[in-house]
Amino acid sequence: MSLENKEKYEALQNVIDELKNEPGALMPIMQRAQDIFGYLPEDVQNYIAKELDIPVSDIYGVATFYAQFNLEPKGKYIISVCMGTACYVKGSQLVLDKLEEVLEIPAGRTTADGLFTLNATRCLGACGLAPVIMVNDDVYGRLTPDQIPAIIEKYRR
Repeated sequence: MSLENKEKYEALQNVIDELKNEPGALMPIMQRAQDIFGYLPEDVQNYIAKELDIPVSDIYGVATFYAQFNLEPKGKYIISVCMGTACYVKGSQLVLDKLEEVLEIPAGRTTADGLFTLNATRCLGACGLAPVIMVNDDVYGRLTPDQIPAIIEKYRR
């Protein structure tokens, strides 16, 4: 185990020790674990399960039920594609399809180089700019699939 990983597990153990006797401790422990590791890999789920003496399936169930938890690392750039009604009607599915093609990943996944995570979201609150994507905090509106390669290239540089 690397020194960095050892320090992360020590930090997680401190969180578990602090919270394990509190009612409803699982969610806060999982949230803090994700803050420490950046996501909830299987070995972290197993560690939490062992320390709390609960089945790992309980942890996996919580992690997959709540959208706030990630089972794989997030990319440097998080791309959110609005799939709300206004965006969908204006072609957001075609934009998402083009992003999946250019990035070579389906929605919900991260590129192998760790640069991009692609997410389909319900609404980004920019209906007047439909269809809309966000790359981290940058908003792109009135998109067509043809614009996607140039947007992605901007972040690859």
